[in-house]
Amino acid sequence: MENLLSKVPDVLLMGPGPSCVYPEVYKALSAPTLGHLDGEFIRIMDETKGLLRDIMNTENAMTFPVSGTGSAGMETCFVNIIEPGDPVLVLVNGVFGTRMSDVASRLGAKVTTVEAEWGTPIRVEEVRKAISAGTSYKLVAAVHAETSTGVLNPVDEIGKIVAGTDALYLVDGVTSLGGLPVKLDEWGADLFYSGTQKCLSVPPGLAPCSFSDRALKALKQRSSKVPNWYLDVSMLANYWEGAKRAYHHTAPINMIYALYQSLLTLAEEGHENSFARHKQCHEQLVRGLEKIGVELMVDEPARLPMLNAVKVPDGVDEESVRTRLRSEHNIEVGAGLGPLAGKIWRVGLMGHTARPENVDRFLDALAKVL
Repeated sequence: MENLLSKVPDVLLMGPGPSCVYPEVYKALSAPTLGHLDGEFIRIMDETKGLLRDIMNTENAMTFPVSGTGSAGMETCFVNIIEPGDPVLVLVNGVFGTRMSDVASRLGAKVTTVEAEWGTPIRVEEVRKAISAGTSYKLVAAVHAETSTGVLNPVDEIGKIVAGTDALYLVDGVTSLGGLPVKLDEWGADLFYSGTQKCLSVPPGLAPCSFSDRALKALKQRSSKVPNWYLDVSMLANYWEGAKRAYHHTAPINMIYALYQSLLTLAEEGHENSFARHKQCHEQLVRGLEKIGVELMVDEPARLPMLNAVKVPDGVDEESVRTRLRSEHNIEVGAGLGPLAGKIWRVGLMGHTARPENVDRFLDALAKVL
């Protein structure tokens, strides 16, 4: 039987994720597999937790990778805190704010949304107005870097508003972690989740999460069991914390190796240097697009450096361009979603993908295809 893996091409991944994987991470994935309760592996687990706390800028003890992609991180944060009837405020300006609202609704929460037009950031004054309207929210949820639109939301300013209430504050950092400063303790974020396949440049499969002491207290005070056994943090804590580890599920050993190596690689580069590299590549992309008469959708102050919403020029078939970039130039970019379908390309400059030579290669290929 033919082995199809022998024909997998080396594609330049410049879509909304996954990103190109660090060579060191590929090597880490091939390290010998250990048992999930092996002492050597537990040492790697503990080091990984510490490295995650460093890049998240938090002292939260319960900072760990959930076994699953970024959406599993989202589920973990909601399912451990929300009970039927809980009032929840979700800030929506794209696919992932919409998804948070859906997840909270499925858990029986009474969801209120503050919405902004796709391609624009959440308005802080609208959040202030919603919070001061009288409802005592159990949770306020926001997306830091909205992957569907390339918009940066003001999660720091929103955090200051939430801090004046009893609500827990949840931040989605799937696309931002590793490419932008993430400051959980400074923002007052009680719950946070991310994904490995974006700026951490690890294959999809883990969702770094963090729970504050306030969030863990809310978890302990639930009137009912967490409805999801696999994602129950009160049980997962017995595996990820303490001198003696209790079996919960078989952890994805080699994926945790990969995350550990990625975090080491970022620490060696320097977090600030990584942020600067993402910004410089973004600016290089913007300059190059301007030269060929192509614009970005998002106004400059709210643009993400790692996810660029590029306007499709009038008269251009956006799907045809994406197809030719992949078939003729071995470059993958993403399509628009929802109301932006057919109107933008989503060009990712995430993690190991964010290199000047990759930006040049993309610009040259796009110019030829157009």
